[in-house]
Amino acid sequence: MVKGSYGEVYRADWNGTEVAVKKFLDQDFSGDALMQFKCEVDIMLRLRHPNVVLFMGAVTHPPHFSILTEFLPRGSLYRLLHRPNQLLDEKRRTRMALDVAKGMNYLHTSHPTIVHRDLKSPNLLVDKNWVVKVCDFGLSRTKHHTFLSSKSTAGTPEWMAPEVLRNERANEKCDVYSFGVILWELATLRIPWKGLNPMQVVGAVGFQNRRLEIPEDVDPVVAQIICDCWQTEPHLRPSFSELMARLRRLQRLCVDRSNSTDEL
Repeated sequence: MVKGSYGEVYRADWNGTEVAVKKFLDQDFSGDALMQFKCEVDIMLRLRHPNVVLFMGAVTHPPHFSILTEFLPRGSLYRLLHRPNQLLDEKRRTRMALDVAKGMNYLHTSHPTIVHRDLKSPNLLVDKNWVVKVCDFGLSRTKHHTFLSSKSTAGTPEWMAPEVLRNERANEKCDVYSFGVILWELATLRIPWKGLNPMQVVGAVGFQNRRLEIPEDVDPVVAQIICDCWQTEPHLRPSFSELMARLRRLQRLCVDRSNSTDEL
């Protein structure tokens, strides 16, 4: 059992299939909140993509409000990146970034558009074949709801876009900013804003327009993608379909580089 900010996650057996069961800590769903929960469950049940965690069902009555998803044995990308002696080469990390972009592109091009709003490496799970899948739609909203802006900065400031930290109206481009932080993590293998507490991050990113420092040894192509994701004006940030194209080009460069190294 793993405890998170929204609930407890259990590994369970469901009709002979290994599943993850997330039981919400707050079981007080009623009226509009209950309708919205059921509505989001209906949306998630329709999602089918190799880079989105498979949603398998939900318990929609107290005291057991919970969601069931496929179980991914390697755990979170955060854990894999920041454990001692991690062994993820450049090629694999580039493929992982592309996996995330594919999953997010699927969500952003769904009808209605699904905006995650809490995209971060702890919310990316890795299967036995090292495929990365987007999960945890605890804060997700359809685009319609996102534009109305839920007045909540619940989530993890280290990955959040400045407009979300300022509690302003946000659209799907807030997920692109978060993806830039994940790409920074994949490139540097560092923990974002380590040493700052959450309120200091809110101040730095949301109100002082600061960004994480990109080390000089990061591939300039990767550094440019990260900077583009971190544009202050959301409309200047690339879409996930653009990011997929750029990451595929980067992937080809990685292959060419490793081939030329092998020939030496």
